[in-house]
Amino acid sequence: MEARGLIRSITSVLWFGAVVLVGSILILGKDVLVPLVIALIIWHLINALNEGIAAVPRVGPALPGWARLTLSFLVIGLLLTLFGRMASQNIAEVTEAAPRYKETLNAVMHDLSVWAGLGQAIDLEHLMRQVPIEDLVPDVASAVSGLVGQAGLILVYVLFLLIEQRRFDDKLRALFPDPGKEARARAILGRIERDIETYVWIKTATSIATGAISYAVLIVVGVDYAAFWAVVIFLLNYIPTIGSLLGVAFPALLALVQFDTAVPAVVVAGTLGAVQITIGNLVEPRLMGRSLNLSPLTVIVSLVVWGNIWGVVGMFIGVPLTGILVIVMSYIPAARPVAIVLSSDGRIQDR
Repeated sequence: MEARGLIRSITSVLWFGAVVLVGSILILGKDVLVPLVIALIIWHLINALNEGIAAVPRVGPALPGWARLTLSFLVIGLLLTLFGRMASQNIAEVTEAAPRYKETLNAVMHDLSVWAGLGQAIDLEHLMRQVPIEDLVPDVASAVSGLVGQAGLILVYVLFLLIEQRRFDDKLRALFPDPGKEARARAILGRIERDIETYVWIKTATSIATGAISYAVLIVVGVDYAAFWAVVIFLLNYIPTIGSLLGVAFPALLALVQFDTAVPAVVVAGTLGAVQITIGNLVEPRLMGRSLNLSPLTVIVSLVVWGNIWGVVGMFIGVPLTGILVIVMSYIPAARPVAIVLSSDGRIQDR
């Protein structure tokens, strides 16, 4: 009994040390790891697009593999370049206009307090000190500028990942001399890769669709900085539930401040809410299946943990990264219980 107790104590200490070590590496290696994680996500997007092109009748089979991969790389690179330029420009404009909207919002809060018959007007300054929303835009601007500055490093990572993937087969054969073990390992890694590519591609596609439709709605209503809010909604869509709520609340709040009547704000809230519900609750689950169904608690913890480790960028990529980790753990027998705990309903795709 004493020996078992000693072994358990040593195991607990080792696990604690491992957690501390991993946490330290994540924090100290932020400048290297954040571009690497983004490069991994982009790499999966390129491979998913490559497979999509290959599946196109007549066109796909006619193109050699290197041509499909090059075309996929150029398409994703062009989209990311356009996205980065649009985000940087619009965030700068919104940051400049933020003080003016803040004054208008104070007046709106005062009118709402009078209309509701409150004895004291709502103290917006106090609310913003409790939840530092006014610091969010500069933080997001800084994060986007930092990522744009690291675009070269991300590009290098992506290129080397694309080059390295051609050698995966040779490495697998070297790791598993037994043909049977090699075949099993290849099958498992292939399923993991397909699941991750499916998750990343579907999540990105639905986020693009949500952002594009929201942009059209905001343009029709006449909300200022529609392109900026489309970018924000696209990014927030990677965060289940919470991101959807914020993606509706922020533009609706701006519409409330911008117009003299509350009708545009109601239209924005209702229309964007319908878009989020349709894509998030109907379209995405049908496409995604059970490959990922993170619980709301897991989402919140992911936001807090990755946000504290990697800042604003960590809040946006933390949930997709957690989703990828859950997919990987679901294929590892020892880690499968952790994947089940992190899931929404305890059901994950059969492996």
